[in-house]
Amino acid sequence: MLRKVVVGPYQANCYILGSKGTNDGMVIDPGDEVFRIVQEISSQKLFIRFIVFTHGHFDHTGGAAELKRITHASVLIHSLDASGLGFAPDGYLEEGMKITLGDYNISVIHTPGHSPGGICLHAPGAVFTGDTLFAGSIGRTDFPGGDHRLLIEGVRKKIFPLGDDLRVYPGHGPASSIGTERTRNPFFN
Repeated sequence: MLRKVVVGPYQANCYILGSKGTNDGMVIDPGDEVFRIVQEISSQKLFIRFIVFTHGHFDHTGGAAELKRITHASVLIHSLDASGLGFAPDGYLEEGMKITLGDYNISVIHTPGHSPGGICLHAPGAVFTGDTLFAGSIGRTDFPGGDHRLLIEGVRKKIFPLGDDLRVYPGHGPASSIGTERTRNPFFN
């Protein structure tokens, strides 16, 4: 089960994943409008085990403390972006780490460039790219800690090889596929 809730003035994509077998759930990037996120969680009857952040920018982390207070879920972020939370997380995400959600294994891929601790999450049939890769674009690299070369290299070496059919769920805007981005995204041609 996958739901997208677009939140806040920057229209950030918050994703809610659920395992049908166990009703375990995960929230990715609850940046704002926690009440709407919680309504969706309730309607799907999910028990949220993890709140995971693709990076530490406020439009993605803004709802962290409130959602943790409501769900008591474990908050996970890469150590290099943890200062963006404003409180200590329950754990740190690292390259190659696996998060088990019911019958799914979700892999952490460290993709710095938009921010030093930026990560993507590889789930069955999907990759959640945060602000690393968008449909037809990439995340800004002119913020403090940004690195254009690292971002491009990370996507080429770590995301594109995951397979053309994989759905890409970015931090803003519409979904895409790896094949579409590999062949049509102007930043990679």
